[in-house]
This record gives sequence, structure tokens and C-alpha cells, in this order.
Amino acid sequence: MPHNHNHKHKVEGKNLLFSIVLNVVITVAQVVGGLISSSLALISDALHNFSDVLSLVFSYVAHKLSRRKASLDQTFGLKRAEILAAFVNAATLIIVAFILIYGAIERLIKPQEIQSSLVIWLALLGIVVNGLSVLLLKKDADYNLNMKSAYLHLLTDMMASVAVLVGGILMLFYKIYWIDSVMTLAIAIYLIIVGIDLLKKSTKMLMLFTPEEINIKELVREVHKIDGVNKLHHIHVWHLNEDELHLEAHLDCSEDIKMSDFNVLLQKIEVVLLEKFGINHINIQPEFKKEDSKDYIVQD
Repeated sequence: MPHNHNHKHKVEGKNLLFSIVLNVVITVAQVVGGLISSSLALISDALHNFSDVLSLVFSYVAHKLSRRKASLDQTFGLKRAEILAAFVNAATLIIVAFILIYGAIERLIKPQEIQSSLVIWLALLGIVVNGLSVLLLKKDADYNLNMKSAYLHLLTDMMASVAVLVGGILMLFYKIYWIDSVMTLAIAIYLIIVGIDLLKKSTKMLMLFTPEEINIKELVREVHKIDGVNKLHHIHVWHLNEDELHLEAHLDCSEDIKMSDFNVLLQKIEVVLLEKFGINHINIQPEFKKEDSKDYIVQD
């Protein structure tokens, strides 16, 4: 069934700003602690946290830019800034993951003793700080891909801190120092998985793919049920951002009607497209027996 978008939730940037401050604190603490304790997992966690600080700042700036009003030279405003931020953040997740994998393999080859007690305390700090940030952004992440990219960075940070904590405990009681590198590899693999998923979603939006929840053939069937419609064709459906789902199409009318009658027909179509498919921006070109392609999708 078509998905009806609900955009009543207003995404604010203040929670993101607070998360940035928290992550700056934990990053500095983990870098210092990692250097003192010689823990690669802690340093890798700090590296990931630092990348998160950058990505959170980028997400915050994109969020602010996306609120700018449209102008003569920016007729859509900067509404796609958040999609671009989500794409960049997803890419950084994957890049950081491969850096961590390289470091973990190097440390497995040349193991090093680690001060596990310091690792444990800083991992606990990371869990508390990242956990709080995750809670702050959880609701926004359900409505906004940019916020979801920031949320995923923080969620993986929290999981990384849990992994570091487990590793620290095993090192403290059982002297299993190689677990530090294994935990780092596990963190990196998870980062690649979530990063690729987010990268695919943001890429589809940037490339103006038809949203997955929209079935073009079903959409056409619903519009064709309306009296006065002959054939809806030359269709484009895309997300401008997560609040705006656009449809552009040609409509072959069954009768040679007046413009005022077409306005009534158009209103009926708009109601169907909004209520059944969540499409809230519609641009339809009216036609009557025009000689052009009547295919659903036409190569422009």
C-alpha cells in the first residue's frame, strides 16, 4: 500500500547543537586516555567521535541552510542541503571504518599491553555521553534523513563504547589484549553496514529516484478512476527533501474542457495523490488529444 507521509513533527537543531558540545568533551577525554593507556579501541573510538563532531557540525549547518527562503537564483532555497549532509556523513562512516580496520590489523600483528582500568572508565563516560545524545536525536531521526545520519553516528559511537568497555573488562581480568583489536574490527564492520544503507538512501534522493514507497502503476490506476481523466503519463516522482514529495506529469483529459473545469479536476487529483501517496507538490500539464508519447515514463 502507498505510504502516507506525516510531517507534523518539527525538527529542531538545538538537540543537535547540544550533542556537538557533548561529543567534543568525550573526544578530547578519549584521545588523552587512549594515548595514556595505549588502547587502540579507545583511540579509534575517539577518532570516530571526532568524525562525528565534524559530521554533527555539518548536519547542523545543513539544517540551518535548509530553512533559508527561496530566491530568484535559488528557487528551491537550500532544501536539499540536509540530503547532501546525510550523503557526506554516510561516506565518512565508511571511510572511518576502513581506517579502523587498518589500525586493528596492524595492532593484531604487533600486540601491545593496555591500561585497562582507564579504558573502562572512559568507555563508561562514552556510553553515558553518547547515550544521552542518542536519546536527544531519536525522535528527529524518524522524520529527517540528515538527523538520522547524525543519530547513526552517535548510536555507533555508543555501541563502540560498549564494545570498548567489554574489551577493557576482559583485558583487566583475563589479560586478553588482542580483544581490543577484535572489538575495533567489529565496530568497523558495523559502521560499514549502516554507512552503506544510509549512503544508498541519500544517493537515491540526490539522483531523484522514485521513492520506494511509491508504486507508479498503482498511482496511475487511482488517478484514472477520477471522472474526466483519460491518461496520466510522462510521470516524474521525487523527493526534494523529506518534507516535500513532488509529482510532475502530463494529463490527457477525456474532454476538451475549460480551464475552470480543469481546476476542479486538478483539485480531485491533488486530494487522491496527497491522501493515498503522500505527494504534496503537484505540477500537471493538461492536454487534449495532443500527439505525444503516452507512456508512463518518457525519456526527456
